Amino acid sequence: MLYTARRDRRVCAEGGREAILGDHVKKVSIRQSIWTVFAAGCAVAAVVAFAAAPARAQQSCESLASVQIPNVTITAATSVTPPFDLPSLPGRYGTPSGQKVSVPFCRVVAYATPTSDSHINFEVWLPPAEKWNGLYLGEGNPGFVGAISYGGMAREVEQGYATASTDTGHADKEATGALPPWAEGHPELIADWGYRALHETTIAAKQLVKAYYGKPQKLSFYSSCHEGGNQALTEVQKYPMDFDGIAAGDPAYDITHLQAVSVYLSWVALKDGVKAPEYVPPSKFPVIHRAVLDKCDALDGVRDGIIEDPQLCHFDPATIQCPGKEDGPACLTPAQVKTVRQVYAGAKFADGKMIYPGLEPGSELDWHWMLSGPDPMAINKDFFANLVIGNADWDWHNFNLDRDTREADKEIGAMVNFTDPNLRPFEERGGKIIMYQSWQEAAIPPGGLVNYYKSVVKTIGGLSKTQNFARLFVVPDAGMCSGFSVGSYRGAWNALDVIEKWRETGVAPDKIITEHRVAGAVDRTHPVCPYPQAAIYKGKGDPYDASSFTCGNPKW
Repeated sequence: MLYTARRDRRVCAEGGREAILGDHVKKVSIRQSIWTVFAAGCAVAAVVAFAAAPARAQQSCESLASVQIPNVTITAATSVTPPFDLPSLPGRYGTPSGQKVSVPFCRVVAYATPTSDSHINFEVWLPPAEKWNGLYLGEGNPGFVGAISYGGMAREVEQGYATASTDTGHADKEATGALPPWAEGHPELIADWGYRALHETTIAAKQLVKAYYGKPQKLSFYSSCHEGGNQALTEVQKYPMDFDGIAAGDPAYDITHLQAVSVYLSWVALKDGVKAPEYVPPSKFPVIHRAVLDKCDALDGVRDGIIEDPQLCHFDPATIQCPGKEDGPACLTPAQVKTVRQVYAGAKFADGKMIYPGLEPGSELDWHWMLSGPDPMAINKDFFANLVIGNADWDWHNFNLDRDTREADKEIGAMVNFTDPNLRPFEERGGKIIMYQSWQEAAIPPGGLVNYYKSVVKTIGGLSKTQNFARLFVVPDAGMCSGFSVGSYRGAWNALDVIEKWRETGVAPDKIITEHRVAGAVDRTHPVCPYPQAAIYKGKGDPYDASSFTCGNPKW
């Protein structure tokens, strides 16, 4: 059955029950437009139709202000008539001024205080009963952003979802995704950001949904990426009853180790400055990329500019080393060869144990995130400065990989690292999860998620059992957060559509089809197969058409 980005709201599965799970952190000191192909059609006998929504809400919007929820204070419940101006917040991840909501909805403003040091702001937006699609959709948060996602909530409520968003327990003045020193000396705020805020928001939102409509949501979904993807993995491990379907994209998985490899890769390239012998100037990134494609592009049977599985690409940067002491624009010096090897190799403890994988061959065009300099990315540097070292003026040149990673694990690992591969509780409640990553991602090395999924497969008892409820798609030739992409971005698809269809119909996606557009027209489609399969060229047909490929286990 072929599903497109136009959403079919049939529901083919019962929603799960909800459990309210309390939690509290131990005090510690601080020094952290898609087209989707499914295997078969949904059997009619399996369809459970969602009951028609009532003509009007069971409870007025304004009366929600009196709903009693443990540890939650509701400050306002207001019926909103369009057009509604979204609250604005500057910054890359903020809400630009001038945006509006074009539909009526019930707006609930509240905050949660699960601990004496907590103040988790959140909002719940509820469409009119006759416009509600019966679903609840949670919003995620990028980076260390402390801001409600008003743009995301507007999008969801306009499409008929009940939705909610949180500021993760701290309010930014500018949503840059970086880490101001709000957490220094406040372990509960770290825990709120690390795992608690989304859960507290979800529990409260579901109770407000039930109070407003007179019945619970049929199904609850969550789709986000980067830190939002990490929130997704945390939810499925720690609070398996919160969501029925989850799409976890490019997750910032295993936070302390991810931040360690991020600072380390920058340190390797930048520690002695941009004039040092080991520095690789951005002008050489395309040179390395071209050499990688020459080595590995055709492994899947066709040269199409895509490396299907970079972990099967055995590229040695010494093959483009400059002769003698030469330093030309189309080759690497011996010191630069060493740097590139370290970037691919990732970070290890002094005893050789892997901390986090490095960047993959084929990602070179996006290496500017970590390697251009002159300093590491602020989101990585400030993590160690404010949460681990406890000094906002910390000099990153003094970073010690083994020592500082172990210190991060000791100080905040329990509050931010969630790496449990036992997802059986989520499976047993009928949950479905799609994990996805971009092979060319250069801000979050994809090997971290790939290794986590392998550990899930081992714990669950094999790939077949795991793929009944959890599938990994690693997208080639795509940048970050491909499941949110539209338009001209590489590897564009819609992860929410995929997880909704799977949970509603019970039919697992056997591939996803990504697309690329120019001036609104699709000029390329490509299949992405459930890992460890890869797209293999059939030997004939247009290499820019997904139908020219089949999914299979790579033998190259």
